[in-house]
Amino acid sequence: MTATATESDFRSLPLAEMEAIIARFEERVDAAQRSNPATKSWVKEAIRRRGPGRSPVRLKRLSFDIILRYGDALAELFSAFPDDVVAVIPYDITIGYQPPGREPRINPVEVLMRDAQWTDEWGTRWGHAFGGVGATPIDHPLKDWPQLDDYLAHRVPDPRAPGRMDAAGPVLDAHGAAKYCYGVVHLALFERLHALRGMQNIFTDFCTNETETRRLMDALQAYLLQIVRRWAEIGADGVFMTDDWGSQSGLMISPELWRRLFKPYYAVVFDEVHRLGMDVLFHSCGNVTDIVGDLIEIGLDVLDPVQPGAMDIETLARKFGGCVAFSGAVDVQELLASGSPQRVKDEVRRVIDTLGRSFGGSLLLGPANVMTPDIPFENLVALFEAAHGQS
Repeated sequence: MTATATESDFRSLPLAEMEAIIARFEERVDAAQRSNPATKSWVKEAIRRRGPGRSPVRLKRLSFDIILRYGDALAELFSAFPDDVVAVIPYDITIGYQPPGREPRINPVEVLMRDAQWTDEWGTRWGHAFGGVGATPIDHPLKDWPQLDDYLAHRVPDPRAPGRMDAAGPVLDAHGAAKYCYGVVHLALFERLHALRGMQNIFTDFCTNETETRRLMDALQAYLLQIVRRWAEIGADGVFMTDDWGSQSGLMISPELWRRLFKPYYAVVFDEVHRLGMDVLFHSCGNVTDIVGDLIEIGLDVLDPVQPGAMDIETLARKFGGCVAFSGAVDVQELLASGSPQRVKDEVRRVIDTLGRSFGGSLLLGPANVMTPDIPFENLVALFEAAHGQS
């Protein structure tokens, strides 16, 4: 398999052609997934540290950019090496649900490939710069706490809005019987807090406006619990929640403050996920070693992502191996983007041996974060071959 697209080629394509490439990619990957043997029960056993030692694979963690750069060649890789796990994402993280009839309608491909700004359903203003990957909040709806009563009464989205989960249904219908499928809830509590208040404001609020902050957190928890129940109703195997707590070196607040303010909220949500028969997959980028034990204590099933550049995988294995399943662990920036194909293969094997093989395969093997178009195609081939060539 070869890939010949250049960065200038894919970034300057007409929008209609971009949409066609992405649609063709998704169709081919979906077909390969459906034709692959059932692996759901094996993935469930691996998450519980009772698997045969082989780690399940989830490599479909992609930006639009990398799909557009490599197109059919990338689809061929996924067709030859289908994932064992399916992430079900009903709408884009930065856009949110768009009810029928919304005007102007936000086109995810357009805003995430062009210079663009838009407002999501929560009132957060987002921006994307041409050439970048993903989007960043640039304005926040809850600028002052006197606005809180009105915001809670009128602006919190309806978690049971008709149609909110419609895009998830066909994915679960196609794959739910054979594949482990988890429903994704982006911006669970902390990330939603700073999307609404701004990062600097919310860190100050933890010390100066705890009463108001807790009122907002109560509303966000209630919303999250309803979304969890929706995922159970439509048949997800797990719920994947995102709240980035780590910098490269440690937690962004003290572990003591995190335990006092946030741990009780997560405990309630995790309990509800388990009550409904699903697994808890918790995503928190960076070095979150200080709270992994706390997350396990309140019921964490899968820790995502293990980032080798931020956390030492040997330390994680020694402290928490056999108590929780891991996810990710293949470095994107330093390894996939800059390493040689042989180094990629060697590191994938090391990750499997350290985090998976010794603990019943309890590793959902994949990139530590979204794969981007600066990754050489030969490194992608090495990643897929090593991930699926476990012996």
